[in-house]
Order: sequence, then structure tokens, then C-alpha cells
Amino acid sequence: MPEFVSGLPDWLKYIVVTWLPWIELRGAIPLAFQQGERLYLPLILLANLAIYWPGYYFLEFMYERFPQGGWIHRKLEGVRDKAHPLVEKYGFLGLAVFVAIPLPGTGAYSGTAAAWLLDMDVKKGFLAVSLGVVGAFLLVWGAAELVAAGITLF
Repeated sequence: MPEFVSGLPDWLKYIVVTWLPWIELRGAIPLAFQQGERLYLPLILLANLAIYWPGYYFLEFMYERFPQGGWIHRKLEGVRDKAHPLVEKYGFLGLAVFVAIPLPGTGAYSGTAAAWLLDMDVKKGFLAVSLGVVGAFLLVWGAAELVAAGITLF
């Protein structure tokens, strides 16, 4: 278990790890497997789903306050550039696929930012990000189960 969460109750450790940008459930699920604590998998899914609403309203409040051309602004524009082609072509399902790809920079935070930056309806954005989170959860969980069973993926 990472040292920065070592003093927390087990259930809270997984929430904290899940809420870390670029780690999210893609790191929390393998950690739960490594620790032998699969019972926290539903909590990891719920914690990842809970990222959308605070993230969306944080952007609503803070985006204009970020310095133009600053690091955060550039990162957000990079998210917009990555997600825009999928959303343009496939609509909210494109955003769900973007979030479901289990790679760094494509999780719930990026999907939330993309939904806000691309002016997607707030409810459609939540649905798209939620579908993507569930898809990513199933992919990472399946991969973790295969690895735990001794099957090599590559």
C-alpha cells in the first residue's frame, strides 16, 4: 500500500487512490488485487463515478481563473484535443469510449473535463463518463483477474 495512505482505514485508502488524477481505478483495482482485498472493488467503482459532479462544477468555477497558457490550461486543452474527434464523430458514446480506454489521461477526470470543455449537456456528460468508467472498470478488473489467475497478457 502506498505510504501516504498507510494510516487510513482500508476502505478510505481505496477512495483516496481512486481519486488521484491519472491513477483512478486503473491503479486502485490492481492495488486491491495485490493487497488481496477484492471486496473493495464496488467501492472503487462508486468512488470513480463520484468524480464527475465535483470535477464538472470545479471547472465551471475555476476555468476562467487559470492563467491562459499555464500548465493546467494547456493540459485541459490537450484533453479537449484528444476527446474532440471521438465526440464529434460519435457523440456522447465517443466520450464514453474515450473514458473507457484504460490509459493514463483518459479516465473520469479527463472525461469530465472533455464534457465541460466541449459544452456537452451536463446530464449527457455524466451518462457518458459513467458508461466509460464502468467500461474501464470491467476491462481493468478482467485484466487483473487474468493476471491473478496466472495468464500473461503480453
